[in-house]
Amino acid sequence: QVQLVESGGGLVQAGDSLRLSCAASGRSFSSYSMGWFRQPPGKEREFVAAISSSNDRTDYADSVKGRFTISRDNAKNTVYLQMNVLKPDDTAVYYCARVKYVYFRDVRETRDYDVWGRGTQVTVSS
Repeated sequence: QVQLVESGGGLVQAGDSLRLSCAASGRSFSSYSMGWFRQPPGKEREFVAAISSSNDRTDYADSVKGRFTISRDNAKNTVYLQMNVLKPDDTAVYYCARVKYVYFRDVRETRDYDVWGRGTQVTVSS
């Protein structure tokens, strides 16, 4: 049974940076594309970024493009989200998740993922 555990969240000021980590247990981590979602207070969960299993393709929501970077280390079974120039609108619970498909194509919906972590809170003050 694969488990995903996020870490690295916290309270920061606007303009600061944070790096989130998502550690995966179990085998075959390197076979799956992975993604990050977030859920702001009172809103639905939304796509943030995704990365292919082979680490050669990425996708970002327009709201974070140029500020956030997704990466992975398959040797460590970990996916990262580097977040720079944080804004108050980035305040949310951040979740990592595993893509359920073998291909990497337009995986921006929650239904494209089958395993989720419990999330880590990111709060950005103005």
